[in-house]
Amino acid sequence: MPEIEPRPLAELTTLRAGGAPDRMVEARTVDELVSTLRELWAAGEPWLVVGGGSNLLMGDEQFDGTVVVVRTAGIDELPSPHPGHRRLRVQAGHSWDDLVEYAVSAGLSGIAAMSGIPGTAGAAPVQNIGAYGQEVVQTLVEVELLDEATGDVSVVPASDLGLGFRTSVLKHHHGSVAERSAVILSITLELADVGHGEFAVPGPQLRGALGLDPEATVTLRWVRETVLSVRASKGMVLDDADPDTWSAGSFFQNAIVPAAFARTLPDACPRWPVAPDPVADRVIPLNEYYGISPTAGTAEPDVKVSAAWLIEHAGIGKGFALPGSRAGLSTKHALALTNRGGATADELGALARFVQQRVQSEFGLILQPEPVLIGVEL
Repeated sequence: MPEIEPRPLAELTTLRAGGAPDRMVEARTVDELVSTLRELWAAGEPWLVVGGGSNLLMGDEQFDGTVVVVRTAGIDELPSPHPGHRRLRVQAGHSWDDLVEYAVSAGLSGIAAMSGIPGTAGAAPVQNIGAYGQEVVQTLVEVELLDEATGDVSVVPASDLGLGFRTSVLKHHHGSVAERSAVILSITLELADVGHGEFAVPGPQLRGALGLDPEATVTLRWVRETVLSVRASKGMVLDDADPDTWSAGSFFQNAIVPAAFARTLPDACPRWPVAPDPVADRVIPLNEYYGISPTAGTAEPDVKVSAAWLIEHAGIGKGFALPGSRAGLSTKHALALTNRGGATADELGALARFVQQRVQSEFGLILQPEPVLIGVEL
């Protein structure tokens, strides 16, 4: 087991908070990662896997267990059975943004709108990361998983991961455990080979974010650079020299609510309809068929509403901080909780609770955190 001197999680997470664990292991190969986890599971020891640390708020107390830091990296190009596409198999510890740069440089489309998202490739499917209308679920083919229950390595299709809005069966949600306890070893994406010339950008949300007309054509490189510029203007690109970017990105999820509830919110609150899941085909036995097929339901689709708008209109503006706290909202984006230097996990948690309470009091809605919280209560 490649054990190293334990370091505070404050040094390994983008929120820069968290105590040190009892033990720490740094896995640089798949074999090291698999053997380490199998040993820990066999011994029944508490464990935590950390990649880029961009979606984790760790408590200030010492973690009584072993932290496994994933440092595997590498990209393999694979053929695709679909003309005009190529597949990339990416090791779990590979930087996500480095992967996006690789794809753009290779003329592969499908993830350029997710430029600048911190973290690792292995963490991307866990919460189905996304931005500007693109999500991992749109390009993910399969993942290689190590299951805690069996210790076996298997290749699991994306359709078995329960990928939804910032969620999957692998995600440890606030107040609950993951439906499936497993660690991703690699991911495989299928991307369109559009080359380096101009092409029409699909999706109204991405075109709107980029300021493009429906008929406009641009290059993949232009998309990446523009997305990075937009994210930087919101403080969403990590910069070691700028505490206003020391965050986990969007701390609260945009809320998905019933259409009836959305109508109780002010008209000015931005909202987007959520496409309903397709209705599964139903086979009716002949002895039960009387010439009339059941009709599909007519319920209104759910609606996604802007958490940032709710926060600001609950009276909490950009740059807000509780008195005496070293944690504050970003001066550029109300969804980002930032560590202004030396903030503890308790300070960040107190700010998150205050935001939740204000939004609930004003609009009757409890915002849900996006990062995994360990040793921190909201």
